[in-house]
Amino acid sequence: MRGMTPRLIVVAAVSADGFISKGAGVPWDLPADRAHFRACTQGKWLLLGRTTFEEMRGWFKDHHPLVLSRDAEFKPSIGECVDSVTEALRRAARARQQELVVCGGGQVYTAALPLADRLVITHVHQILGSGVPFPVISPRDWEPVSKTDHRLDAKHSFAFEIVIYQRVMQLQRAA
Repeated sequence: MRGMTPRLIVVAAVSADGFISKGAGVPWDLPADRAHFRACTQGKWLLLGRTTFEEMRGWFKDHHPLVLSRDAEFKPSIGECVDSVTEALRRAARARQQELVVCGGGQVYTAALPLADRLVITHVHQILGSGVPFPVISPRDWEPVSKTDHRLDAKHSFAFEIVIYQRVMQLQRAA
């Protein structure tokens, strides 16, 4: 943790051509990745955009969602509304959270990436061709530290790998 600020963890599934969706919802059904996502977010404070929050309605059991929205009048049915990633980090810090997990969508990922400490990315071996892009993961900024492969099988229409990236400057500081 940076002082009292929670670590900002970005969790996303990204197509081979860099998209997270075709515009609404998750474009693939990968049960092992869904289980992985649930494990990564279990009991955590989450940061997500309003559309993603609406798409995940009913999913929040032991989570505290912070919904990033420009609409100051928006009141989520569960959790709180915030107007910036920095404000979300401040609220999570006040609640003594060690991590804040970013769950999308595209604009939230773009806003969060410069402040993120870790990325947990499912690289799906599917070409979407267009849709909502995920920000580019620059090798100057991010170093893969672990990788788990999942092959195509009867329950998964696409092969994928889950890669954990650590910010490069954090790796250099630890050395």
